[in-house]
Amino acid sequence: MQYSIRPATGVPIYQQLRDQIAAGIARGKLRPNERLPSVRDLSQTMVVNPNTIARAYTELEREGLLYTRPGLGVFVAEAPAPASKKVRRERLQKSLDALLVEAVQLGCSSDELMELVAERAKQFEWAESTAG
Repeated sequence: MQYSIRPATGVPIYQQLRDQIAAGIARGKLRPNERLPSVRDLSQTMVVNPNTIARAYTELEREGLLYTRPGLGVFVAEAPAPASKKVRRERLQKSLDALLVEAVQLGCSSDELMELVAERAKQFEWAESTAG
């Protein structure tokens, strides 16, 4: 998987990398037990400090998306057990509210937003229990 960093966005580089890896996992571009590039290799490829890569990997490991096998590298974790419906709703509501506020501020109609969400959702892999 290729990663692209945009320093001018104001988003920290480790966060950009973290978000791209998480999206790669959600979209099925990175599969469970797939080995990621080493911190050293990725830092050389991206021309960034190795600590930046390590921070992104550490955050993703803390979130349960990656795991480390000492001496072997960093790997994509198996998908966690689905959270309860209540927990899913609570966690997603905050993000959804932020999206809705931004859509209103941009002058987006609800139909336009729903169309965009449906279009983007097609790019992700959904578990059978959450499909549809």
